[in-house]
Amino acid sequence: MKPIKNNHGAATPHAGTELVDIQKTPDVRGIEIDQVGVCDLAYPIVVLDRENQRQHAAAQISMSVNLPHHFKGTHMSRFLQVLAKHQGEVTMRTLPAILHELRQRLDAEAAHIEVEFTYFLMRTAPVSKLKAPMDYRCTFIGESNGATDDFILRVAVPVSTLCPCSKMISDYGAHNQRGYVTISVRMNRDAAGDYQMIWIEELIEVAEKSASAPIYPLLKRTDERFVTMQAYDNPVFVEDVVRNVAAFLRDDDRIGWFEVRAVNHESIHNHSAFAVVKMDKTKPA
Repeated sequence: MKPIKNNHGAATPHAGTELVDIQKTPDVRGIEIDQVGVCDLAYPIVVLDRENQRQHAAAQISMSVNLPHHFKGTHMSRFLQVLAKHQGEVTMRTLPAILHELRQRLDAEAAHIEVEFTYFLMRTAPVSKLKAPMDYRCTFIGESNGATDDFILRVAVPVSTLCPCSKMISDYGAHNQRGYVTISVRMNRDAAGDYQMIWIEELIEVAEKSASAPIYPLLKRTDERFVTMQAYDNPVFVEDVVRNVAAFLRDDDRIGWFEVRAVNHESIHNHSAFAVVKMDKTKPA
């Protein structure tokens, strides 16, 4: 029986016809691909919220696996199938299961996922007590290679810093600027083998305490006066910021590895200043 032609003249196979799986056909070039998958995937997710238990967010997701040299391609649709199966919940308790299933469904040795999303917190102004939502850019990074699983939480926090040198040498005033503190942490596991819980809110609090003053979405004049003087009373270099954050994280037994990056968008220079501290607490000092 001849195949039926569709409206564009292409042949449409009859029901029950077996379709060729091109991705599974051999490749003879002998080159393994480190990562292949989908990226720039806009997807609704659910993340854990310390106050409200759960928060819905819009994420940009990248998912990939390695591809052995003898396979021609991978099955892109299966990435979406695995994600849909978990109904959008992407947390440290679901990420290992997602990665394991990706490896199994795609016949891969290793799987990798990055989930970037905006997380909102309701912030209260220090004097007027007016409330407004504040946004923070967060990322979940997970990897599974069969021998180990890895999970990293990254949070970028806007802060205000005031220059200690400017304050010291000026007759009055001091230059300040807005900066960003980006904290990445790898958690230790508990006795049951699960990652110990670290809330996004906790890392935000650590970043804000390590700078001159927090950033707020809504301030009245009384609040502006408060945060201006708060920053003046707490001058910090970008070096101070990363050291302050590192000191907090170093003393937290839930954390095995961390990276802190602070960037000051200088107000009196045509460049930015940055500093980075990395520490692997699992290795001997």
